[in-house]
Amino acid sequence: MLANTKKTKSLKLPIIVSISLSLAIIIIILFYTINTETLQYLSQVSFQWQFFMFLGFAVVLNIFYWCIWGARLKVLSNAVDSGAKIRWWESTKIVIANLFLAGITPSLAGGEPVRIYLLNKDGLSTGCATAVVLGERLIDAFFILMIIPFAFFVFKDRVNVQLISYCLMAGIFVFIVGIIVFVYAIRFPEKTKHFLIFLSTKFARFSKKKERGAQVVKRISTEVDNFHQSMVFFVTKGRRAFAAAGALTVLFWSTGFCIPSMILLALGLPPFFLESFAAQALLLIIVMMPTTPGSSGVTELGMAGLYSVLLGASHEYLLGVFVLLFRLITYHMNLITGAAFQYRIFKSITSFSMETLGKKDG
Repeated sequence: MLANTKKTKSLKLPIIVSISLSLAIIIIILFYTINTETLQYLSQVSFQWQFFMFLGFAVVLNIFYWCIWGARLKVLSNAVDSGAKIRWWESTKIVIANLFLAGITPSLAGGEPVRIYLLNKDGLSTGCATAVVLGERLIDAFFILMIIPFAFFVFKDRVNVQLISYCLMAGIFVFIVGIIVFVYAIRFPEKTKHFLIFLSTKFARFSKKKERGAQVVKRISTEVDNFHQSMVFFVTKGRRAFAAAGALTVLFWSTGFCIPSMILLALGLPPFFLESFAAQALLLIIVMMPTTPGSSGVTELGMAGLYSVLLGASHEYLLGVFVLLFRLITYHMNLITGAAFQYRIFKSITSFSMETLGKKDG
């Protein structure tokens, strides 16, 4: 009973922190950007049919984003285990359910155990489910590596905000280190395994649960083996599925990157399609950094910094409204929908943990 209470409290805290941070930063941005000109402009724009049409397009694009992600998950799942026959709607439900925990954990990492667990529940082995999720991460990494040079080319003379520049530099450093570690883990699985076990042994000194040491070592060995086997599969037998998933990844992220442009059009502003695409690519680096739960606050500040450059001083009075609408559609809508789907599956929005997956394995 006490363990369940602690688990609930531990999940309630990131929920409260992520939502509070997001709302607090949005309110601060609105406070510094909204004025009488904003209210006069919105009173004219918000009653026009174009406002509702383009805002509706932004919502529809966000839903398409989920659906394309579901299609990618289906392609990878059926490639890893052809006997599972995961359907598109099943994989899309898994994606939507994972949005909630992804939205309240740093680097969006909380959604991964949900996807692994639900794929396992739909017939994939834990090893295959882990391979699928790791394959997703690998494809996303390739995509980010491809678009970052373009994003820097577009913004090379535009980003003068020192805080944003520092965040981008830190994000790029963390991302490059992550890629190096990723490649090293693929190339030298045994060395990776020994290093992780060494770290686990060192950190075990600070844990009160000494008896779990053997379980941790076994889990590390299993996960490293799963990781290596899945990566080998995707570069050998699963190349065709990997390529198809890559094409869906380009469509998947491109769909999400168009959402800000639809919001700009709803506000009667230029869409800045190419510049917005570049801004979203740079923002993705910041969001992937393990900072706040769901990158709340960090994303809002990043959006404000990057799009203040695009909107300029002449439209700065609409910056706060733009950030508000963007986060309502791409974050708060995801949280609410993800919570609804997670509750439908787990009968609670605070019950899921890695222990659930562990019990499923056993």
